[in-house]
Amino acid sequence: MENGVQELIARRAASELKGSSVVNLGIGIPTLVAKYVEDELIHFHTENGLLGVTEVEEEDPNLVNAGKLPVGERVGASFFSSAESFGMIRGGHVDVAILGALQVDETGRIANWAIPGKSIIGVGGAMDLLVGAKKVIVTTSHLTKDGNSKLMKTCTFPLTSTRSVDMIITELAVFTVVNEQLVLTELMPGATLEQVRESTEARFSEGGFES
Repeated sequence: MENGVQELIARRAASELKGSSVVNLGIGIPTLVAKYVEDELIHFHTENGLLGVTEVEEEDPNLVNAGKLPVGERVGASFFSSAESFGMIRGGHVDVAILGALQVDETGRIANWAIPGKSIIGVGGAMDLLVGAKKVIVTTSHLTKDGNSKLMKTCTFPLTSTRSVDMIITELAVFTVVNEQLVLTELMPGATLEQVRESTEARFSEGGFES
């Protein structure tokens, strides 16, 4: 996926973050979201034990996020053990989790931690975040590299959780999940309804959109 497309998705996801909140950013597109957030009331969290993640000014090998990428620490940041960090997640203290996904089914459940037949680097915190975060936003390309829809009738990869996410943002469209059904709420710049229909295997409600 071209970097410009990733930035487009990240910028749209950033617009969902408002007011005092703790936000966990997953690996991939989610890590770009912080670039588009200026509100100092939003505190970025990483499950390996840092609240107050910010951009890197001077790289420190001891400061990395859960994806092992270098991060910075904002003034007032706090460090804690991984166990305490997961306690935050499981205790419902993360307001928003922004995750990547390999597949999304038509009820809003995601698969993002394993591809059958390939080695698994680590499950990470996605399973816990899907249970504990108050709101979950998925940022992903609409299609795979082979041109297949990532928004499927049924996921063929192992599900991460039985919880449905709240919102899905791709380079083509924004969907909300209402009563385990996908609802198209917005077309991304340059995208058409017909293009979304052709690129989406999962059933979805088109709301007030017209061809």
